[in-house]
Amino acid sequence: MLKRFSTDTFNWILIIGGILLIFEIAFFFGGTIIPALFSALVVYFGWRKFYHLWGKIIFWIGVVSLVLSILNLMAVRFLLVALVVLFIINYYKTKKDPALLTPDIMENRTTSNDIVTTVQPLFTHRLFGDQNTSETAYKWRDINIHGGFGDRMVDLSNTVLPNDTAVISIRHVIGNIQIFVPYEVEVSIHHSSVFGRASVFGETDWKLMNQSLIYQTALYDSSLPRVKIITSIFSGDIEVVRI
Repeated sequence: MLKRFSTDTFNWILIIGGILLIFEIAFFFGGTIIPALFSALVVYFGWRKFYHLWGKIIFWIGVVSLVLSILNLMAVRFLLVALVVLFIINYYKTKKDPALLTPDIMENRTTSNDIVTTVQPLFTHRLFGDQNTSETAYKWRDINIHGGFGDRMVDLSNTVLPNDTAVISIRHVIGNIQIFVPYEVEVSIHHSSVFGRASVFGETDWKLMNQSLIYQTALYDSSLPRVKIITSIFSGDIEVVRI
């Protein structure tokens, strides 16, 4: 259904939603945004202690509170109404013109050189929980993920990097990122964080608040293999160590 509408339509919906969010922050002192952030923290700490009964209780209380807080945001309510209106418009058009239901099949467009193999990523997008690379040997694939709550660990010593630039891109809300890099691999790191710390090859920045850091080994521009690490965290630590 959503594919039948232009990108401009969705862009305008997002722009109006963003304006409503700014309006709510400016004139209602955050409205339900602060309770939503507090609920998200409750969910995170409940998840971290989920193996306890009290952790499970805190987690589900936080989830219910977070959902209610998000639904109370004017921007979210506007987006829900907009989706319902788009669905009704799409339903009306398909009833008026049944040909819209027929899939658009492209013929004679594929040659043997156009066949693309689907590759399973190392990590998937996950809102809750920790993620680690395999403790045994695995085939390298570039990482490009975003997550919500939990830790991420990437061990490059259990794989063979290509004779090129490997890429690790992680965008995260709350949690820690740990990356183990072999000594023969050159590294470039671009990290940004609102709250947290950064430790790169023993060099530690203990008060990283709303800052970006860039590190690069001396031979990165001229030697292979090399890995480019791009990370951003709202709250959490990053640690990059040699192994």
